Amino acid sequence: MRIGRNSRRLRPGDLVEVRPAAEILATLDPDASLEAVPFMPEMIQHVGRRFRVSKRVEKICDTAGGTFSSRRMRRTVLLDDLRCGGAGHGGCQAGCRLYWKEEWLRRVDDDSELPGSAAALPELELLARAGTRTKRELDGREVPAHRCQATEAPAASEPLRGFDVRQYAREVACGNVGPIHAAWVLGRAAGRGVLQRLGLRPNLPLRSSETTTSSPEILDLQPGELVQVRSKGEIAATLDETEKNRGLWFGGEMIPYCGRTYRVQGRVQRFIDDRTGQMVELSSDCLVLGGVVCSGEHSSWRYFCPRAIYPWWREAWLRRVGDEDALPRGEARQDS
Repeated sequence: MRIGRNSRRLRPGDLVEVRPAAEILATLDPDASLEAVPFMPEMIQHVGRRFRVSKRVEKICDTAGGTFSSRRMRRTVLLDDLRCGGAGHGGCQAGCRLYWKEEWLRRVDDDSELPGSAAALPELELLARAGTRTKRELDGREVPAHRCQATEAPAASEPLRGFDVRQYAREVACGNVGPIHAAWVLGRAAGRGVLQRLGLRPNLPLRSSETTTSSPEILDLQPGELVQVRSKGEIAATLDETEKNRGLWFGGEMIPYCGRTYRVQGRVQRFIDDRTGQMVELSSDCLVLGGVVCSGEHSSWRYFCPRAIYPWWREAWLRRVGDEDALPRGEARQDS
């Protein structure tokens, strides 16, 4: 059953199969893209496999344009928690979720085997790899740059106005968000807006009258270690007037995790800058915690973004704890 513009749109929970390589190739332009969304080398391994649709991509946060707003995306979904491993993009460790155009998928209505062929896989992989490199103007000169779904997001989407309520109605209509939960998130946002206008800003910005000036403790945390996110007060003391610690921003999406305990998932050492396509090498500590993602529920003008980006953490915002101190799953240690 073909997923096309005239058939029922995919919804969260639908079972789909990634189409054979030849069918995907037929949808791609010379840049390995469909509607400016690249089919990337990291997606090749998923060809012919089945997954559940987790979210429709009705909108995304604008990290490439840096506008702190949302952009409209069409005919695109997310599957399970499939993420880019960065193997085809210089080892980028951003771990972005993969965008899937509906034309690359077919709905599976039963357990029957669907026909497919791996004959065109090498050709698809060759085109996808060629599409990972481009040239961009930087500081007045043209330089080689990486090209991926994140860097091309502005071309694959349209700007949204923050007060366009249709974007929130679409999230409910497509099944991404339940109506009661949507009303709760938007109601809370409206309440915060009133408080901000009165000069009473809840939670953000995190500021402290006493900013830590000493060098941060070096924990050298490694994947698998158990850590507790420090309290809001402790973290505020590590931030400058721009709410950053050595250039790394502590945002509102991270506040709900304060006081909770998690495993270190990994250390981030390099990533592709969405705006420039340049690889950035990090010289200071930057960590990802297991199960900790941006919820899209605490970010003004970007509510319900489905990207589930990994927030990055400084060691100064964490404390090491032993397994014997771990809490049962789902519980939090409230020190804030």
